[in-house]
Amino acid sequence: MVIARLFDVEVSHVRAAPVRHDVGHRSTMWFADLDDLPRLPRGMRWLARFEPRDHFGAPDRPLRVNLDAYLAANGIDLQGGRITMLANARSAGYVFNPLSLFWCHGPSGELRCVVAEVHNTYGQRHLYLLHTDDAGRAEAEKQFYVSPFYPVDGYYRMSVPEPTDRLALTITLHRQGERPFVASVRGAGRVATPAAVVASALRRPLQTWRVRAAITRHGIALWRRGVPIQPRPAQARPGCVAEHPG
Repeated sequence: MVIARLFDVEVSHVRAAPVRHDVGHRSTMWFADLDDLPRLPRGMRWLARFEPRDHFGAPDRPLRVNLDAYLAANGIDLQGGRITMLANARSAGYVFNPLSLFWCHGPSGELRCVVAEVHNTYGQRHLYLLHTDDAGRAEAEKQFYVSPFYPVDGYYRMSVPEPTDRLALTITLHRQGERPFVASVRGAGRVATPAAVVASALRRPLQTWRVRAAITRHGIALWRRGVPIQPRPAQARPGCVAEHPG
C-alpha cells in the first residue's frame, strides 16, 4: 500500500490568448492508494473525506470498482494492480476537483495507463485515458468544454508523472498553431498524519470553496475585459457525464 501524502502545491494558470491573464494560488492535494483511502478519526472527518459521488461512476459503489469498470470498457485489466489517486478531499461539506489523476498499475507494478478526470463548473466531468511515455507525457484531443473562453478544439500535451516526494504536472492546450493556455502544479509532499491535516485546514480554511470562488472571479474579470464567451456544446461527447448531486 502507498502511504497517503499531502502535497502543498502552487497552481499556475497562464492564458496567452486571446488576452494575457495569469493566475496563481496555493493549495493542498491528497495522494493516496485507491484501495486504502485515508479515513480520519470520527471527529475530524469533516476536514477531509473521500466519497464515490465526488468522482465518476455509480455513487453507491467504491471508486475502485467504478474505475476498474471504466478500464474494462476500454480493454484494460489491471488484474488487481495498484491504483493511486491525486485529488482534493471533500471538506466542510464541499469539494471541487478541476483535475483528478489516477495512475493505474499492473500486478507487477508496471504503469499501464493514467486516467485524468476533469470537472467543469457546469456540473459535468470527463475522463481522458492516457498512455504515457516513460517521462509521464501524453497527448489527448480536447473533448470537453472547460473554460467558457475556449471552444472544444485543439489538443492537450500533458506531463503527469506519478509523484514521489515531489509533484510536477503540466498541461498545455494547443490550438491553431498556438499555446493559449498552460496549467502547472508544483509542490512537495508530506505524510498525511491527523496533525498535518489539521495544520493544512488552519492554514487554508475552506480551501475548495475558495478555489471554486476564484474560478468565478477570474472568469468575470476576463468577461469584463471583452473576451468573448464560446457557446457550450448542446451535446457532450462520449466520456462526458453529469455530476452526481452533492
